[in-house]
Amino acid sequence: MSVLSVPVSVLILTKNEALDLPGCLDSVAFSDDVHVFDSESTDATREIAAARGAQVTVRTFDDYARQRSAALQLPFRHAWVLVLDADERMTDAGVREIAQTLGDVPDSIAAFSMRRRDFLWGTWLKHAQMSPFYVRLQRVGRTRYVRSVNEVVEVDGETRELREPFDHFPFSKGVTYWIERHNRYATGEAALLVDGNFAQDVSWKKALFGKDFHERRIAQKAIFYCMPGRPAIKWMYMMFVRGAVLDGRAGVMYATLQSIYEYFIGLKRRELVRLRKGQSL
Repeated sequence: MSVLSVPVSVLILTKNEALDLPGCLDSVAFSDDVHVFDSESTDATREIAAARGAQVTVRTFDDYARQRSAALQLPFRHAWVLVLDADERMTDAGVREIAQTLGDVPDSIAAFSMRRRDFLWGTWLKHAQMSPFYVRLQRVGRTRYVRSVNEVVEVDGETRELREPFDHFPFSKGVTYWIERHNRYATGEAALLVDGNFAQDVSWKKALFGKDFHERRIAQKAIFYCMPGRPAIKWMYMMFVRGAVLDGRAGVMYATLQSIYEYFIGLKRRELVRLRKGQSL
């Protein structure tokens, strides 16, 4: 692993990540300030982190945005923090690019988005992946998270884009775990829809031409959730517009799983509406 010429802190969010955390920690061995922010794990996550020299902080989970925003208040040693999940890995090329980029950064720049490569059973979902760029390299004190589920980061300043990727293995714990996790996400998304606070002031103009990637993503989601037949639309879009079919069997499986996730959101939304109206299930 390359050595950074400019120090960077690392923040890893965890809950029961004993399986994935060692690989993530290995990939950030370049940093002398690694923090693991744990949501009361019941496995060996915290012990693994401490044994590897990471600083461990425990907080009771309430929602995704609050958890991540609370983590950003940690006493980081350096001016920049790299935010990762335990099933993500930095690449050597990505580390070298960070070292080169942060040598002289204007104060106006508060964050960098990075390309994430999602893998399913050893296949990079190059075409199937919906959102390849994520704001993960952040200037301390200049970012915060919003939305209780599928959170997004708000940046106080300019966001630039890095070229080199980092890797994500969302199926490292198996398809069952992925489905269970997205079942919980669907519950949260459905509640946001029913409560009417999913997004404000959205338009096709903002969805297609918004200056910020996350602004576009939120607007696109809000408009998409108003469309009938969302699961089928998403499957066809992923398969034949984005080209998931070019990723082979893994791409087809991923597109299908994402469509099922959309169906869960709609189903849970309708169920929640019935419950709030006092109707039987």
